[in-house]
Amino acid sequence: MNLTVFGATGGIGREIVRQALGAGHRVTAVVRDPARLDVTGDALEVFRADLTDPEELRAAVRGQDAVLSGLGARSRKDAGVTTRLTRTVLRAMEAEGVRRLLVVSAAPVGPAPEGDGPLDRAMRGVVSAVLKDVYTDLRGTEAELARSSTDWTSVRPPRLQNKPLTGRYRTVVGGFPRKGRFIARADVAHAMLAMIDDEGTVKQGVGVAY
Repeated sequence: MNLTVFGATGGIGREIVRQALGAGHRVTAVVRDPARLDVTGDALEVFRADLTDPEELRAAVRGQDAVLSGLGARSRKDAGVTTRLTRTVLRAMEAEGVRRLLVVSAAPVGPAPEGDGPLDRAMRGVVSAVLKDVYTDLRGTEAELARSSTDWTSVRPPRLQNKPLTGRYRTVVGGFPRKGRFIARADVAHAMLAMIDDEGTVKQGVGVAY
């Protein structure tokens, strides 16, 4: 497949690029600073852009089978950036008639797991309070997706870890895995790539965790 990856220098975005190339896909990695992308490959095109102009991004998504986004706020002070940048990506995709889009969100944006225990509820409450602005940003992002004409999927992981790919995790469409507290960035990327052709995830939030 021909894939475009936004946020390609971030933890999840870089893993998407690496795994997609390893699986034989052709990848267009959209980055602000090409020097920060340490992934290489004959099937990789690096597209430099600042993500503020949808017209500039049209060339990056034109003719692609799917777009995957690892865009997200790096800290609380960046809250709001994900919604703004995703809006730009959506406008570029809609202008080019590209429909499939998968983005990274976060577990607290979606519903709590069924049968959630008091410890997990307490942990979720603390995290949601501390990162309130970030999650407000992600809810805005998901609202933009819902208003768009794209076939979107919002992938909602819990606490992220820098650990090797396992390929073993749980997913719940429209919900979240019970007692799912952690997942590696590499496995989030793996899940996103696996969902590209999964029609059951279209226009859905999907919880993913160990």
